[in-house]
Amino acid sequence: MPKSKVISYSINLSVALVVFVLFHILFSSGIVSRTLIDLFTLCCIFATAAVSLNLSTGLLGELNLGHAGFMSVGAYTAALITLSSGRPGNIGILLLALVAGGLTATFSALVIGIPVLRLRGDYLAITTLAFGEIVKVLMRSMKITGGGQPLTGIALDTTYTIGYWALIITLIVIYTLIRSRHGRAIISIREDDIAAEACGVSVTRYKLFAFCFSAFFAGVAGGLYAHYAGVLEASFFDYNQSVNFMVMVVFGGIGSLTGSVLSAFFLTLLPEFLRGIDAYRTLIYSVILILLMHYRPSGLLGQRELSQRGIARIFRRERMDAQPISGVGGGRAIERENVPASGSAERKADSALRDRTGTSSGTPEEPLERRMKGRR
Repeated sequence: MPKSKVISYSINLSVALVVFVLFHILFSSGIVSRTLIDLFTLCCIFATAAVSLNLSTGLLGELNLGHAGFMSVGAYTAALITLSSGRPGNIGILLLALVAGGLTATFSALVIGIPVLRLRGDYLAITTLAFGEIVKVLMRSMKITGGGQPLTGIALDTTYTIGYWALIITLIVIYTLIRSRHGRAIISIREDDIAAEACGVSVTRYKLFAFCFSAFFAGVAGGLYAHYAGVLEASFFDYNQSVNFMVMVVFGGIGSLTGSVLSAFFLTLLPEFLRGIDAYRTLIYSVILILLMHYRPSGLLGQRELSQRGIARIFRRERMDAQPISGVGGGRAIERENVPASGSAERKADSALRDRTGTSSGTPEEPLERRMKGRR
């Protein structure tokens, strides 16, 4: 790995550690209420789900409307494992349950993706939408998941520490994937799958890989939610929840992982802060979304990332755009964007004039005057 990337990863991890220490001090001091701590944990869980959806929708370019269904599979799997173990509060059992939930969601995505991802168009969106509804019906009908009743008795093992570091690990893994050759292949499929296939990229294989990879972290997020809420009800993982995750991805910026994190926090906390005006909460929430998407149609961050290198790049670009170039145009300062680029129309016109007349536009002599001087 290049030295610059090692430094960048080290700085970003250091920032994540410092942020966690600050939150830990704040939460342990008793200044922040238990409600806000629980909201922070919920934001981390939803941010994990939104980041994983951004992989399949924002980076792969496939519309996935059943993300809550994969989250539901992971949630029920993890909950059943911890309930059957009879050892609540055991971190090892919890980690095993989260991984098992992710793998179960991955298997579900594999079963769906193999026949569907070979096709082009909106087949995946329709199939995942149907998958989410099928999962909801199955969870309500099976006795092991509580039947028509909610599944209760789940240990509340998901703390803000576990939720925070699960989000950080998800960001690191998916960001590393994007920066690899596999990530570049996935992005090339989003831009032009025909051209990518012509260049030797296995479109079907990479689509299936990204789809299953996204489902794994959705299952992990579902397991985290199960041990956060303590109660699972199939109606929570319906179509509306999938749409909420899609809104988080679009609002934060399609293709921006850190944008999904910011939008997940914002869209999760906003309804809670509007709870005091419950009669107008939905109206105000909708108006705020419409206004923000009107003025920021590409999302909060677009396709950029909120990192040490990303912030430095933004400031460097702004500084270069505003830097004047002196000594051009009679000593006047001309903005960089007004300076003609190399191979501009003026240079081409000057070259054409030189070919026809033997002089250039910058020479004050006319061809007739030059010939008269030669005769003298």
